[in-house]
Amino acid sequence: MRKYIYISLSLLMLSVMSSCGEYNRILKSNDNEAKLAYARKAFDQKKYTQAATVLQDIVATMKGTRNAEESLYLLGLSLYENKDYINSSAYFHTYYTRYPKGKYAEMARFYSGYGWYLDSPEPQLDQSGTIKAIEELQAFLDYFPKSDKVPVAQNAIFELQDKLTLKELQNAQLYYNLGNYMGNNYESAVIVARNAIKAYPYSKYKEELEMLILKSRYQEAAQSVEEKKADRFREVVDEYYSFINNYPDTHNRKEADNIMKIASKYVNE
Repeated sequence: MRKYIYISLSLLMLSVMSSCGEYNRILKSNDNEAKLAYARKAFDQKKYTQAATVLQDIVATMKGTRNAEESLYLLGLSLYENKDYINSSAYFHTYYTRYPKGKYAEMARFYSGYGWYLDSPEPQLDQSGTIKAIEELQAFLDYFPKSDKVPVAQNAIFELQDKLTLKELQNAQLYYNLGNYMGNNYESAVIVARNAIKAYPYSKYKEELEMLILKSRYQEAAQSVEEKKADRFREVVDEYYSFINNYPDTHNRKEADNIMKIASKYVNE
């Protein structure tokens, strides 16, 4: 039994050494066609790093040849499969800019945007990559509205927009938590929340944003000087009816009703 294991391990080592030897020979070769052939094979074998390394050697010199499109697209795809989404998107962008009606233009546009989507950071971080993902995916939808990738792109855009909305909700909540510290932060919370609703009217966080507006208006009124309370509680009442009309079965109903109960006392005096 040990003899067979030893033989199998030896054969595996020989195979690995042979593969590495072929890879090193290809890297030193000046034959671009051979390099492209090797990159195709490496990609099919899921050796994406090797494929990308070889293709980066030839993609510039392939420009203007019959294999220029394939080498550029395959380089982007190799990097994408290797989860190097930002660099892959750069090559996909180069591809569809250089070959807007090329053989791989549809998928290059899709992968460019979807790579940015996969690389999109958590809501509390800078969201410039998220915005870039939305722009790229929307461009894909504009250019290829009948693609079978349309549902995937649309769902990704909705998810990315929700992420941007969540970031704004977190910002509005931060203002709310600050209260009247060094100014009227409740008003800032309302402004941020309203802008988020205007920018992303179909977000799943819309109800939470509207509830935060109601709570901010209530706190603003409750902490006002007496001569301003009546007017500000009228705003609270307006916000309450707007919120309840939009979300009659809301899980926030009890809190909203309590706010209305207090506000109505000032309005009816």
